[in-house]
Amino acid sequence: MSGHAFAENQPDSFSFTSENEAKADGLIAKYPAGRQASAVIPLLDLAQRQHDNWLPRVAIEAVAKKLDMAPIRVLEVVTFYTMFNLKPVGKYFLQACTTTPCWLRGSDEMMKCIKDKLGLDNHGASEDGMFSLLEVECLGGCVNAPILQVNDDFYEDMDYDATAELLEALKQGKPPPVGSMKGRNMSESSAGATSLTSLRETEAAYVPRPPKPAAEAPAEAPRDGGDS
Repeated sequence: MSGHAFAENQPDSFSFTSENEAKADGLIAKYPAGRQASAVIPLLDLAQRQHDNWLPRVAIEAVAKKLDMAPIRVLEVVTFYTMFNLKPVGKYFLQACTTTPCWLRGSDEMMKCIKDKLGLDNHGASEDGMFSLLEVECLGGCVNAPILQVNDDFYEDMDYDATAELLEALKQGKPPPVGSMKGRNMSESSAGATSLTSLRETEAAYVPRPPKPAAEAPAEAPRDGGDS
């Protein structure tokens, strides 16, 4: 979460666009009658995306009304998950994982670079509105740690230099391809594939075999009858 309290400047009203209203109705329809509260997380996400990636008080109240929930119950959900922001965030919302696997792989260097290049600490935001930083718990990409999430995208195998390269590209409005900043293929060993390597050599020459025809059903045995 981008802050521990509501933003000081709050809009007077919030309502879903007609397109998002239809999406919200579709999300609610996935759940049985009387269970519409189950759609609270996707509706909050929809509201947040509509409102520049943060949730004002009136958006939380609008979601509560649509789901027939007490506003405090919706606020409990918002403050539990770090994916929801109570304050404005930068155009590039940096979510830095510093949990044990990322820390062991050097997330301190990633955080140092963000501090050096942008002057940001946890919960900080740049004056130009381009960047904001949130230190988060496990992002679930431990095999390619350290991980830096930028908005919805994962950048992996981060170190000081890779972080500097990424930040510079973002400043220029040219985000690099998501994934490993070191050229790692998916989640292979950083040194390359170490097993099943023969599959790579034969992949190009592989021609799928046509499916076998369905086996014919065995002929039915004649039944005993008076005329047989």
